[in-house]
Amino acid sequence: MAIKKDLSINFLGVECENPFFLSSSPVCNNAEQISKAFDAGWAGIFYKTVGINGMDEVSPRFDITTKETTPWTGFKNMEQISERSLAENVEDIKILKAKYPNKVIGISIMGSNEEEWVTLAKEVTVAGADILELNFSCPQMTSHAMGSDVGQNPELVYKYTKAVVNNTHLPVVAKMTPNIGKMEEPALAAMRAGAQGVSAINTIKSITNIDLDILTGKPVVNGKSSISGYSGSAVKPIALRFITQLAKCEELNEVQLSGIGGIETWQDAIEFILLGCRNVQVTTSVMQYGYRIVEDMITGISHFMEERGVDRLDELVGIALNNIIPAEELDRSFQIIPHIDLEKCIGCGRCYISCYDGSHQAIAWDGETRTPKIIKEDCVGCHLCMNVCPVTNCITPGEVIFKEGRQNNRSAKDIVQQLVYQ
Repeated sequence: MAIKKDLSINFLGVECENPFFLSSSPVCNNAEQISKAFDAGWAGIFYKTVGINGMDEVSPRFDITTKETTPWTGFKNMEQISERSLAENVEDIKILKAKYPNKVIGISIMGSNEEEWVTLAKEVTVAGADILELNFSCPQMTSHAMGSDVGQNPELVYKYTKAVVNNTHLPVVAKMTPNIGKMEEPALAAMRAGAQGVSAINTIKSITNIDLDILTGKPVVNGKSSISGYSGSAVKPIALRFITQLAKCEELNEVQLSGIGGIETWQDAIEFILLGCRNVQVTTSVMQYGYRIVEDMITGISHFMEERGVDRLDELVGIALNNIIPAEELDRSFQIIPHIDLEKCIGCGRCYISCYDGSHQAIAWDGETRTPKIIKEDCVGCHLCMNVCPVTNCITPGEVIFKEGRQNNRSAKDIVQQLVYQ
């Protein structure tokens, strides 16, 4: 039976039927594409970044990273902003707004100087945009006056954000680059210039693979390659880190967050929401599975809310943040010794090899019976064995051992349950 939950959410004063947007990328390059996405259930889009002129692109422009039987863990993209002219994009924006008045039309823009930023802001505002996203983050632009080189410079971020804010009545989102140590600095510059939202992260500068035959990176363009942006599920941990730091920055507490980076499933999406995002943007999942993946995302989050007795998505925004604390505040008073269920064990030996070669030599191995055994006095409770075991729930959290004099009347059972149900 289908579960209907209220997934509507207000983002920057704009009512959205759900939090799912397409991110600025090849998946929302024109009105025909975007119409198909809206019909599938996406609440909105951030239109592929509009510039003054169309880009001159390379071929091929994509590459992937893989892991064993997983066909696609990461995605490399050498594509720049829209190949279409400003006039062509403006026309499509008008068509979309007329055809889908209740969908949210976010438009990503990027200029190379203040005059271009002002022109773009005025043109797409008049065309019918609902939100403007300022692309300070594309890592493969052919001009250093655009993209992530600008996004690493708080002074330029402030200057261009101010220019846009002064020439539109629309809410403005600054899209941040992860190719930086402290994202809070350019984000604060954008906020001080009038941006109401921050989206993060854009792609990470990368070389994904080296072609061992012709000795260059991939994709290969006439025998050469270049550093460019990396995305997909492999970057989600980095995206979640940056989102958490932005959300916990007190100076940014009035800024709303749009999460980007490795969102392929409903579980990925809810993780960003739990860390403070009111909006999530998706590309690589659509590239693999098509626009209808949003149906799974809507259904999955609806079931998640039902199981937890949550009626409105708004109730989940940011509720995990208090559980992310500095490393020096973590409880270091106990160790949780793993338990191995020998009835489920297939005798592969991976736990033994990983513990001996990569950890603390705390698993003994019986070569005749092909069974492992935890050496409790040597185990530090790192749980590497649980992470490498190929059998679900074969190795689980077991006995809690408190360091000498450190129990403080806490329940070992409660500690294990918190670990199991996180």
